[in-house]
Amino acid sequence: MGESTVEPEYRFFEVVRGYVERAAGLIGLPDHVRDMLSEPKNELIVHFPVVMDDGKMRMFKGYRIQHNNILGPYKGGMRFHVSVSLDDLKALGAMMTWKCALMGIPFGGAKGGVKCDTRAISHDELRRITRRFTHALGSNIGPSYDIPAPDVGTNAQVMVWMMDTYMNSTGNVTKNAQRAVVTGKTVTCGGSLGREKATSQGVVHCITEWAKEHRFDLEGKTAIIQGFGNVGCNASLLLAKLGVSTIAIGDHSGYLRHDEGFNAHKVGDHVRTHGSIANYPHGSVISREDFFATPADIFIPAALENQVGEAEANALTVSLIAEGANGPLNPKGEEILAQRGIPVIPDILANSGGVTVSYYEWVQNLRSERWDLEEVDGRLEKAMTEAYQRVMYVARERKIDPRLAAYSIAMENLGTAYAERGIFP
Repeated sequence: MGESTVEPEYRFFEVVRGYVERAAGLIGLPDHVRDMLSEPKNELIVHFPVVMDDGKMRMFKGYRIQHNNILGPYKGGMRFHVSVSLDDLKALGAMMTWKCALMGIPFGGAKGGVKCDTRAISHDELRRITRRFTHALGSNIGPSYDIPAPDVGTNAQVMVWMMDTYMNSTGNVTKNAQRAVVTGKTVTCGGSLGREKATSQGVVHCITEWAKEHRFDLEGKTAIIQGFGNVGCNASLLLAKLGVSTIAIGDHSGYLRHDEGFNAHKVGDHVRTHGSIANYPHGSVISREDFFATPADIFIPAALENQVGEAEANALTVSLIAEGANGPLNPKGEEILAQRGIPVIPDILANSGGVTVSYYEWVQNLRSERWDLEEVDGRLEKAMTEAYQRVMYVARERKIDPRLAAYSIAMENLGTAYAERGIFP
């Protein structure tokens, strides 16, 4: 499997908590605030029945982790995947809290999903699972309380089904105002222009800023990308416009290399039709080990967490890593990359373009507005550029790595909010 985890015993939530402990110690965060941020406020598990295409009833397990809402409504994706677990969702929910605090977005952090194999269910089954899950969540989501978004295994269509189910469970007077219950919708049904490419756009803005900072000319450079869904595909498209060719790609089905560069439009079309890069007619099939050993200038991990461990970190021959996925490096891999001097733009900065444009979509829904693409892209570029510069300034001033700098900024913002607001009653 292309996305097989590096360590079976890997505990994602404990890894994230480790970053939190280090950052909290660095900024002198009070113990009581550290304790409050170390666990989610709410952990919801629901079991719900779905009628499958063969007429049989099947039970599914769904989750919603609401980590923190001191800065605003809970916000985070819905993941439909066989690997969905409480531990991983707790980690991902916490990371959403840090992202929003880092970016200065008035949201908290959440994450949820359904444990299922989307490749083994039909379009109609996916729709019924989505609607039953949304119904089971009930008032645990809402436009002023908890706002889901797409994640692995979900897309704009799934978000529209969630929105429609929620809207049809509310009163007629407020129905139209409920479009803001989810973000990442289709544009027709209230989504924002630029949302689909937003996460990738944020990654590429960070790469561009790093290149300027290091006088690194992107024209003629190469990239390797793990994961070729929404984030990986759009990152490849955006990099191509800057003169960067993608020479190796991979997903759950395997890995391909094409030294002349892949056409991201054609690969994307193939993935949308067939569900993976398997049997794509261009490029040579390579092993996972060969993928990580492919010399390139930029590596974008855009698959699942825990993909780069000791072996992968030693094999990589790149000038920069920009994390399109959440938690793609495990601590051992990260340590080796640091020893080798390979810089990493951390996930809570690099891939925060998605939640930033989700915020713009939410605002547009609440105001009944539609912003043009130029405005959305302009706002996102300004937000990402400022966040990148803020993180790198703190990293230089405190002589720490960018990940610890990003966590420190986020936790300082959260700590200030708790200090100013206090604890009720």
